[in-house]
Amino acid sequence: MEFEDDAFVLSARAFGEAGAIVELLTARHGKYAAHVAGGASRRMKPFLQAGAAVTVRYRARVSEQLGAASLEPVGEGPSALFDDALALAGLSAAAAIAAGALPEREPHPGAYLAFQALSQALAGTDLWPAVFVRFEAGLLAELGFGLDLSRCAATGVTDDLVYVSPRTGRAVSRAAGDPYKDRMLALPPFLLSAQSRLEAGDVGAGLTLTAHFLEAFIYNPLNRPLPPARLWLVDRLSDAGRL
Repeated sequence: MEFEDDAFVLSARAFGEAGAIVELLTARHGKYAAHVAGGASRRMKPFLQAGAAVTVRYRARVSEQLGAASLEPVGEGPSALFDDALALAGLSAAAAIAAGALPEREPHPGAYLAFQALSQALAGTDLWPAVFVRFEAGLLAELGFGLDLSRCAATGVTDDLVYVSPRTGRAVSRAAGDPYKDRMLALPPFLLSAQSRLEAGDVGAGLTLTAHFLEAFIYNPLNRPLPPARLWLVDRLSDAGRL
């Protein structure tokens, strides 16, 4: 088995004296783990940071075994964010979420494209926390658990959608949801339209929303908690007044 693909590094850990086991999100083949010879070397370590973009050449004798890979860096990668600790935390959290949620060796091109869009936003705009929420919502959709925000689950109206049912993931209008608002999740307007202005509290509401469904649909069934990197990101955004 052999392929070449574009990929993002999700995680890396030392293996043996000089190698590393690297987990990758590839564009066309999904999440793959591979042994990278020399991955623990000083030369290779900058290329194996979470979120680094690489070209991977993968090969294995049989499809079931752990294969070997060689990696070539693409662009600056996480080093471009070294002056922005908060954005670097966002990249690490996204890599941890993808690593924990995606199944092995199952193509998910939408997840790769969502990660790519978030990586570009982290380096290019202060609005990246909202893009991070969209990344998580897109990951849910890619895995078959997309939120239905098109119309009110109770009445069918398409206006004034301000809640999401925590049970079904469907939008609920203000009129239908107000009597039950203590049990509803808030729906920030930027998830309905990219043109919506980002208001104070919107990012926090979005992160609470996606965390609920990531836990309910993906992490709890796998008997896993949300990754610590994701929890730390929320704490750091809160400390920075970015929620």
